[in-house]
Amino acid sequence: MSNDALIVEGITKRIGAKKIVDDVHFQVKKGEIFGLLGPNGAGKTTIIRMIVGLINRTSGKVHVNGYDLDSDYNEVLNNIGAIVENPEFYGYMSGYKNLLHYARMARQVISKERIAEVVRLVHLEDALNQKVKTYSLGMRQRLGVAQAILHSPAILILDEPTNGLDPKGMKEFRNYLRELANQGTSVLVSSHLLSEMQLMCDRFAIIEKGKLIHIEAIDEAAELEEETLQEVTFTLNNSKKANDILAANNKIITSINENQMSLSLPYHDIAEINRLLVEAGCDIYEITVTKKTLEDRFLEITNKEKEVVKS
Repeated sequence: MSNDALIVEGITKRIGAKKIVDDVHFQVKKGEIFGLLGPNGAGKTTIIRMIVGLINRTSGKVHVNGYDLDSDYNEVLNNIGAIVENPEFYGYMSGYKNLLHYARMARQVISKERIAEVVRLVHLEDALNQKVKTYSLGMRQRLGVAQAILHSPAILILDEPTNGLDPKGMKEFRNYLRELANQGTSVLVSSHLLSEMQLMCDRFAIIEKGKLIHIEAIDEAAELEEETLQEVTFTLNNSKKANDILAANNKIITSINENQMSLSLPYHDIAEINRLLVEAGCDIYEITVTKKTLEDRFLEITNKEKEVVKS
């Protein structure tokens, strides 16, 4: 049995002579949070709309939990929960009555126990009986996720879900998505907020001008970071002595002042530099590593892609 909750095979969307999405392939594993990264207008929302059947594909295939979107449309819908736009609810009704209303419209029987379960998962117990018009944006997002997972879908699909959320709301959102993934629900989330995606996702794909140009696991990016040169700053008591010691050991210092010096070196060389300085009698007060962010990685990958296109 496949370990993939979602398989996207060569989906393309053409409007006239223009390709909005061009031959995109990827898989989302069961229990994984997978991110689609790219600037606004890159094609992320079009990809999501094709996956959930809101717009037609020009070509390509979509499989959800083993079902084909074309031949098993109803089964695919039963296995997808999605928030493509901002979640809409009846403001004059309570959160609970909204969920009860959606449960009654579902293709399968959804018990009150299931409603209580998803409410606990998104931490809305205290506000459940309040009218939705009193909810903050973050609370509405949580209610939207609760509604989308009422029928226990194999995959939850979210388009720019953290737009407008404050830092506290973003953190809460990340936490309950991780809880969902830990319980086996896959999550496909699109965003242009790279710092949030770095904290949220297990793997990410970069979409640029309708093309998927790169897929990478977050932990792979971290491993790569350890092998690449990074800016490392040592705060110490005697930078002149440190400079002499490192020069004698063929180490190149990129900047130096009275009590700080910086070097460009791989992560695993930091311990060696520290040992050389301590053995030479230098007191080390602090070591600071300027780590690459997902934004740095994104720019590195997209710039390489541009160079390939130019050549």
